Amino acid sequence: MRDFLHTTLDKNEIFEMSSLALAHIGDAAFELMVRSNLCKGGMRKAKELHKNTVLSVSASAQEAASKKILPHLTEEEHDVYLRGRNAKVNSLPKHATPETYHAATAFEALWGWLYLSGRYERLNELFEVIVSE
Repeated sequence: MRDFLHTTLDKNEIFEMSSLALAHIGDAAFELMVRSNLCKGGMRKAKELHKNTVLSVSASAQEAASKKILPHLTEEEHDVYLRGRNAKVNSLPKHATPETYHAATAFEALWGWLYLSGRYERLNELFEVIVSE
């Protein structure tokens, strides 16, 4: 049976994807990790879970997460991050500056690249850096 939860692609398939496609899957993968972490942390009320999820996955929160993980990235990961940051976006959310949105897109592209590469251990390492105080 095909594993739809842990989709992995080979390097060529991932390289052919646009940074925005990587960001699309990276956004979902990051949000799933955030939601799982919030539930594991004992949060039970749906309203509280939703509020904290939205705060954690916003463009500004992803920009802050980027700043935390940048010193920990390998050269290859940093290249993927830069490729995502330089992606041409067609619109910006109302509450984000272009710089914030580009950093968030870069973060999501990196997360998508790691996810599609099957580098789950690395995702967990970087997530630990983000959630640690």
